[in-house]
Amino acid sequence: MLQNVDDPPRKFVLDVVSGCIEHKKMLDVVVNAFYGQNRNWLSKSDRNQFVIVCYLVTFALDELGLQEFGNIVETLGIKKMHLFLNFFFSNLTSWIQEEWSGVYEADFVEKQWILPLLGWRPEINILMDQLAAKISRRSQVKKAKVKTTQPQEFTLTKPKPRPRPRPLPQPELIPQQEKFKPVPKSTYTDPNELQILEEIKEKNHEKAEDRLYEANKKQFRCVNPEKSEHTKKVIAQIEQDLDSKLKFNSFHSSGLPPSIKADSCSVKLNNAAILRREALNDRQVEEELQRIERLLQGAREPSSFLQWQREMLERDLQEKLPMIERRRLEARIGGEEAALVRQRITERNQKAAQLKKEETAQLMQKYAEKRMQEEKELRDLVRHVAEGHKNSKAAKEKIQKLKQNIVKEVSEQSQELLRQALEEQQEELCRKYQIIREIHSIESLPRIRPNNFRDTETAGHELLGEMSLAELKERLALLRQAERAEQEERRGHILEEKQRRKQEMLEKLDTIELHRRVLAKAAANRKEEKKAKQEFLQQVVAQDETVLALRKKLEEKKLERKRLKQNEKSQACKRTTAHTGTHSEESLKVQSWEELERSLARYIQDDSPS
Repeated sequence: MLQNVDDPPRKFVLDVVSGCIEHKKMLDVVVNAFYGQNRNWLSKSDRNQFVIVCYLVTFALDELGLQEFGNIVETLGIKKMHLFLNFFFSNLTSWIQEEWSGVYEADFVEKQWILPLLGWRPEINILMDQLAAKISRRSQVKKAKVKTTQPQEFTLTKPKPRPRPRPLPQPELIPQQEKFKPVPKSTYTDPNELQILEEIKEKNHEKAEDRLYEANKKQFRCVNPEKSEHTKKVIAQIEQDLDSKLKFNSFHSSGLPPSIKADSCSVKLNNAAILRREALNDRQVEEELQRIERLLQGAREPSSFLQWQREMLERDLQEKLPMIERRRLEARIGGEEAALVRQRITERNQKAAQLKKEETAQLMQKYAEKRMQEEKELRDLVRHVAEGHKNSKAAKEKIQKLKQNIVKEVSEQSQELLRQALEEQQEELCRKYQIIREIHSIESLPRIRPNNFRDTETAGHELLGEMSLAELKERLALLRQAERAEQEERRGHILEEKQRRKQEMLEKLDTIELHRRVLAKAAANRKEEKKAKQEFLQQVVAQDETVLALRKKLEEKKLERKRLKQNEKSQACKRTTAHTGTHSEESLKVQSWEELERSLARYIQDDSPS
C-alpha cells in the first residue's frame, strides 16, 4: 500500500510505526489504564488508534502542528478521541509521570516530555472545547424526531404549537474520588468475649450440676460412717469362706487365663530374623569367651575402673541437679513475669480499641443517614424518568407481538414440511429393512459339507517321521504322564527339605528365647538400680533451700497472674454489656438502610423499559 504513496507521507507513516514499536512500554501504560476505566463501551479494534494518537501527542506534536493534529483526531472519531485526550492530560502530571519514570529516568521524562506537553496544554484545551461543541451538536441532531406524513382531520380549533425540545446539557466529567479504607469486619461482628463468657457459663453450670449430684449422693454419709480397714478385711474373709463352701455351680468355672504364657514368643519372627538373631547371639557368646580367655591369661578386669567412673558421674550429677532445678525454676519465674507484662499491654490495647470502635460507630451512623437521603432523592428522579418511558414501552410491546405472530406462522409451515420429509424417510427405511432381513435369512441357511477325514491314516506326504493323529495323541499322553511323575518326585524332595529347615529354625528359636530371657532379667535389675538412684537424687534436690525459695516465688507469681486475669474478665463483662446495647441500635439502622436500597433496586428494575 505504501508503494503508491509519495515520499514525505510514506516517511511520516514509517516514522510513526517505528516510534510506536520503540516506545511500546510507555504507550501501553496510558492505553491499558484508559481501557481499564472504559472497557464497557470501547472496542479492542480501536486500540491501535489510541496508541498512534498518544504517540503523536507525546513525540510529534511540534512537527505536525495543532491544525494537522486536529484533522487527524476528527477523522478517527470525535467522541472517543475527546474522551482519550481529556483522560491523558488530566492524569499527565500524576500517575502517568510516575509510571514513565519507572521505565526511563525521572529527570529525562520531566524535561523531554512532561514540560513540552504542559506548554501545549492551552492549545489542546481549545481543541477539546471544539470537539465537545461538535459532539453536542451531533447529539442534538440525532435526538430530533423525523417528521412523518400523517392524515389530518378537520379541526375546528387551531392547536397550540408544541414547544421546541431543549438541547441536552454537555456531559459532565465524573471526578475520580480517592478510595476509602474498607470498614473492618470487627465492626459488624460480635466480640469474642461474648463467646468466651458463654463457654465459662457452661463450664460453671456443669461444675454446679456435678457438685449437686455429689451432695445428693453423699447427703446421709454422716449417719452411716465408713468401716475401718480391719473391719473390711474381716468381712471380706468371712464372705470368701462362705462362697468357697457353695459347690453347686463349681463345674461352670473355668478359671482365669494366664496373662503371659511362658512358652510363647512375644514377637513372631521369620526365618531371616531368626538367622540374624542367632548370628548376634553367637557373636556375643564369642566375645564373652574371648574376654574370659584374656582374664585367664592375666589381663586386668576393667570393672573396678568402671565402678569408680560411675561413682564420680553420680557425684557430679548430684552437684549439677540442684543447679539445673534452680535454672528451670528461674526460667519459669521469668515466663510468669513476661505473662504479667503481656496481660498489662493487652489490657491497654483493648481500651484503645474500644475507643476506636466507638468513633467508627459514630462515623458509620452519620454516613448511613447521608446515604439514605441520597437514595431518597435518587428514587424520586427514577420515578420521573420511568413515567416518560411508558409510551415507548407500549409501542415496543405491540411490535413484539406482531413479530411473534409472523414467527409462529413460519414455524408452522416449516414443521409441516419436516413432517412430510420424515414420513418419506420412514417409508424408505422400512423398505431397506425388509430387504436386509431377506438377505440375512438366506445367509443363515446351513451348508452341508462332506467330512472324509480318518484319524488312523497318515497324510501321505511320505516323510520319515510321519504319523497319524491317533498315534500323536497317544504319544502326547505318555509324555504328560512321565512329566507328572517327575513333578511328584521333585515335590516330595522339596517337602522333606522344608520340614528339615523348619525343625532347625525351631531349635534356633528356642536358643534365642533362652538368651532373651537372660538379657531381660539383667535389664530389669539395671532398671531397678537406676530407679533407686533417681529417687535418691530427687530427694537431694528437694531438700535444697534455694530450690524451695524459688518454688515459693513461682507460686506467688502464678497467684498474681490469676488475680490479674480475674480482674480483666470482670472488666470485659462490663464492657460487653454496655457494648451490646449500642451495637444492636447500629445494626437496626444498617438493616433499615439495606432494606431501602433493595426496595429501590426492585423499583428501578420493574419500571425500566423492556
